[in-house]
Amino acid sequence: MFAKRLKQLRKKRKLTMQEVADYVGVAKSTYAGYESGYREPTLESIQTISRKLNTSADYLLGLTNYPEPPGELNHNAKEYLNFEQLHWDGIPLEKDDLDLIRILLERVLRDRQFPKDE
Repeated sequence: MFAKRLKQLRKKRKLTMQEVADYVGVAKSTYAGYESGYREPTLESIQTISRKLNTSADYLLGLTNYPEPPGELNHNAKEYLNFEQLHWDGIPLEKDDLDLIRILLERVLRDRQFPKDE
């Protein structure tokens, strides 16, 4: 997964292997080995590569499916609740849980828009 994502993202960012290799401080052949899966980069190299590709190391390692860095994520809660891998302190949230949260948030917003007469 790492090698595939690395290559796809490099191409999406319109960078050459040489450009990324130079930024990381490795030979082009070493970097090519990362993309082919023949070589594994160090943790420091993964961090450096993720900065060059404007992504997170988590994405490259397959820990998230968001290629954009965390600061670039959509902060719309309605859309965020569609993400299947949400959890609460490590406990996965099921679709029914997310539906309930969505209903609760819609109620909060509706009550804010149309406050009850006191």
